[in-house]
Amino acid sequence: MKLIFKHMKKHWKLVALAILIKFLGSVSELSLPYILEYIIDEIVPSGNLTRVLLWGSLMFATAVIFRALNVIANKRAIDNAHKISYEIRQSLFEKTMNLSGTQFDALTLPSLISRMTSDSYNVQSACAQLQSLCVRAPMMLLGGLIMTMFMDFKLSLILLCMMPILILVIYVISSKGIPMYTKVQKKLDVVVRVMRENITGIRVVKALSKEDFEKRRFAESNQELTRSDVAAATVMAMPGPVIQFLLNIGLSIVVFVGAYRVNLGEIKPGVILAFLTYFNMITMGVMGLSRIFTTMSKASASANRIAEVLAMDTAELLESQEKLAAIANADPAADADSAAHPERQSEAPFINFDHVSFSYGKPEIQATTPAVEGKKKRQDSSAGAATEAAADFGGESREKALSDVSFTMKKGETLGIIGPTGCGKSTIVNLLMRFYEADEGSIVIDGKPVSAYAKDDLRRKFGTVFQNDMIFQNTLYENIDFERKLDPKAIRGAVEDACAAEYVDGLAQGLQYEATIKGANLSGGQKQRMFVARALAGNPEILILDDSSSALDYKTDAAMRKAILEHHPDCTLILIAQRVSSVMNMDKILVLDNGKCIGYGTHEELLQNCEDYLETYEVQMGAMA
Repeated sequence: MKLIFKHMKKHWKLVALAILIKFLGSVSELSLPYILEYIIDEIVPSGNLTRVLLWGSLMFATAVIFRALNVIANKRAIDNAHKISYEIRQSLFEKTMNLSGTQFDALTLPSLISRMTSDSYNVQSACAQLQSLCVRAPMMLLGGLIMTMFMDFKLSLILLCMMPILILVIYVISSKGIPMYTKVQKKLDVVVRVMRENITGIRVVKALSKEDFEKRRFAESNQELTRSDVAAATVMAMPGPVIQFLLNIGLSIVVFVGAYRVNLGEIKPGVILAFLTYFNMITMGVMGLSRIFTTMSKASASANRIAEVLAMDTAELLESQEKLAAIANADPAADADSAAHPERQSEAPFINFDHVSFSYGKPEIQATTPAVEGKKKRQDSSAGAATEAAADFGGESREKALSDVSFTMKKGETLGIIGPTGCGKSTIVNLLMRFYEADEGSIVIDGKPVSAYAKDDLRRKFGTVFQNDMIFQNTLYENIDFERKLDPKAIRGAVEDACAAEYVDGLAQGLQYEATIKGANLSGGQKQRMFVARALAGNPEILILDDSSSALDYKTDAAMRKAILEHHPDCTLILIAQRVSSVMNMDKILVLDNGKCIGYGTHEELLQNCEDYLETYEVQMGAMA
């Protein structure tokens, strides 16, 4: 809940205004039974019609005022809640964009989606109720009790004696809600994951005729969610009937005792009528408190889940600062030596991947959350979650994704990386771009460790085509430019180098770059050429093509590689491929197997000293012959 109060504090003036209006509306509502009692017991018996009309008009005006104030207060509360939820969602989205790969693995994509949607909605509902129902319910409860005490203290004791019992019932039952609703949100994560898998993989499901199987799988996860939700809702619904029963007993006692005292002449009939009205208000106040506990239980669980993500940058920032400090203090004479002998710096490799080891699926992430100040919170991370998140980043999740891998590249050189599926090829990309931090070894680009770069500065050096890249529903131009404000000539040149000009020029006349495209509208080869054009358009220092030609024919693949080498001679190229023909002309080739380097050198050298490479070459080139 600290997250909610923190954001409400930013808008305290608007929140205070909404609360003040609600308070005035509640005061007006509480005055109505008192006015009614006065009219019945004092004005009507006097027989003065003018006074009756005057007090009746006052009562009508008070009713109109309290209704109007409540409407205005509720609208302001909803507007404020939308502002606050917008800020929280925006902060959560921005934080998600900056999560490290390890953090992403621990949270998982479905969980992040449900936190962005369901959890943020629960927080929004809580913000609205904190400004409306959380004001009105206590006012009705406490105000009603105070007014009845002023009217007749003895009758009010009946209600007053019942309050501790009612509050205890609400507290005991509702306190079980937070852990139950936390469980519900986790079940929702599973439903989102299954749904996401089926929506993104609908063609595979249909192609394999597995619709019924996937329906059953979704039904199972949906049933688990329903069970958890029903269990939580059942527990949270228990206070209502119990409270209603106790209040009805109290009402019966009030009517009986009140009627008895009216017969004795101790109180007037108007007092009984006002008491019944105040009793209804007290009932609404108690039921409102029950609703508040239900909503706040959901919101507290959701706010903790959101705060968990928002706090995750603390550990990563601390880790980066420690690394920077270690780098700065490692060899203070190194920078001075480089400045005195610039020729040595030019001889240094542009990329140095030195004895690097890495594993996916680290068991914990340290973060300080507002819900648990001063403590470190362990994140549950199953192997399945790590696999899914690693796949989203293009990595191969395994016990040891890379083991003691080294290679160097000079500026403008080309490197081909080849090996079987799951051998660690894409993991090299993840570490170079610092989606993940290496467990061992060092990665240096242009004389600086990757951990010494600001992440935006580091990633601006790269133009990358991932295995599972994304076409956005936007114009062709925006898909390539991606809000980088690139020169249209550079975009056209990138389209030609990616061998996509024929497709672009074949679009409807006048709509080539303005045509709206979707991923489903493009073939696999068209998509890959769009991805390459996007990577080339920014004129990157380092171009990484991660299996970016698997859907291209050999002729187009060769033409694209030739255009890239001719038109981007200063670009350092890393090409990840399954085909020997795609990498055989690279300056160096890195052969991986099971996360280990089993060969490194030119094509001719590998044919002589790497049996796996030779075997792959013979199988593939023999098949082409």
